Amino acid sequence: MRVWQSSIEMVTLIYLMTKAFPKDEIFGLVSQMRRAAISVPSNIAEGYARGTDKEKLHFLRISSGSLSEIETQLMLSFNLGYISQKEFDESSEFITSVWKQLNALIRTVKKRMPVQD
Repeated sequence: MRVWQSSIEMVTLIYLMTKAFPKDEIFGLVSQMRRAAISVPSNIAEGYARGTDKEKLHFLRISSGSLSEIETQLMLSFNLGYISQKEFDESSEFITSVWKQLNALIRTVKKRMPVQD
């Protein structure tokens, strides 16, 4: 699945970027960013391992929430001077791409679900 592959690339990007963060952030921002990043492909995979579209949608929405966390953490990383403007812009662009793919998948799954009263 394309969104899963893209999110794996995003995790790699986050890991490489946070390697250069100050050592005193290893249990703070670095840990938070890495956990949020890993959550995206992990929840996509878990959702697709479940049997129903309702369960898939639940896990896809968790992935979406994790992307929101990463965006916030990237802004904070930039504000603290841990990443450059270029790194911020490239990362944000990549996350937006993953977000668009994930939202398209969410819409597709929702369309397959029966209408709720």
